[in-house]
Amino acid sequence: MQSTLFRRVSAALSLLMFSGFAVASDWAERSDHNLRQGVTQVSQEVYDLHMIILWIVSAIGLAVFGLIMYSVFAHRRSKRPKAADFHEHVLLEVVWTIIPFFILIAMAIPATRVLINLDDTSASELTVKVTGYRWKWSYEYLSYKDDNDVGVFFFSNLKTPADQFNTPALEGGLFPYGTAAENYGKESPEKDYNYMLEADKALVVPSGVKVRFLVTADDVIHSFYVPDFGFKKDAIPGFVNEIWTNIPEGQEGTYYGQCAELCGKNHAFMPIEVKVVTQDEFATWLADEKEKAASGPDLTPFASLDDAMKLGEQKYAASCALCHGANGEGGIGPTFVGSEMATQAEHREDHIHVLVNGRNAMPSFKAQLTPKDIAAVITYERNAWGNNTGDLIQPADVAK
Repeated sequence: MQSTLFRRVSAALSLLMFSGFAVASDWAERSDHNLRQGVTQVSQEVYDLHMIILWIVSAIGLAVFGLIMYSVFAHRRSKRPKAADFHEHVLLEVVWTIIPFFILIAMAIPATRVLINLDDTSASELTVKVTGYRWKWSYEYLSYKDDNDVGVFFFSNLKTPADQFNTPALEGGLFPYGTAAENYGKESPEKDYNYMLEADKALVVPSGVKVRFLVTADDVIHSFYVPDFGFKKDAIPGFVNEIWTNIPEGQEGTYYGQCAELCGKNHAFMPIEVKVVTQDEFATWLADEKEKAASGPDLTPFASLDDAMKLGEQKYAASCALCHGANGEGGIGPTFVGSEMATQAEHREDHIHVLVNGRNAMPSFKAQLTPKDIAAVITYERNAWGNNTGDLIQPADVAK
């Protein structure tokens, strides 16, 4: 009777184990339920390591819980089992010590190989310094092949229009723009396909080239994370971390990532957009950017107030709205609606000075925006939302 029961339980546990493996296999093949495989060799190695560990822990889990269920069933109270009276079993203790040791070795060898590869930034042909800010990224191209003084630098901000954030409010909810009462009952605006992922200026890298990223931060801890490349590296103020990638030729396209470290109120609003192009296209793009950097800032005056307002609205939405509100209503930063700074003539020069050099918690924008962009933003702030001062700030006013 005991042997028959044991065979039945063993058959049931075997069926459970094999069905579990079948379900796990189907789950693992679905990319929306599993770790993303990515497009680089490193990302594939990370995925393969993940699958190895997944199968090992799945087998351990099924074996352990199978034994537990067998023990519960075979030694249930109604059978009035008699507990064993031994205190130790040398063979069992040796077995359950040696088996985990070999399991850990089997996990450690491939894991160590992948970790060593992740940190190997040698023989890189392109070096890019990545700096995290609240809440944007900056990219500085330091060297490319034989050119050790590239000198291309720019900031990358969220491109998603601010009005797409004003989703219907629930009482007591928190929103980047406006209060719950202001947004209550509003219809959700139609979202872009890449909602909250697109940037106003993408990081551009060539395919078939090993790219080294020097990752740091200016204020708080951020994290540079692009899933398709198989890496995530913390950006820490005062420290420079390294990571690398090499996107194979034929995998050109646009890839997205995000800051993966909670860095403050607008943590969700600092996406990473990477545009992978061919090496010829990258050389052309880099030459154009170097020419722009060498030619100096554009100080061409605005032909009209409308021209300045149009550019100012775009730059305000990208660089200012997260702190000052989409409609100038304030938030982390002060309001512009009817404020003395934005409406009084005697504060015009101070308005320019604050945007260029920063004040208190507000950072300096002279490295983030050109004189023309800053002039457009100030013009917009002094004429939007009912301010209507008629002031037209020119790039020369900022440059001086």
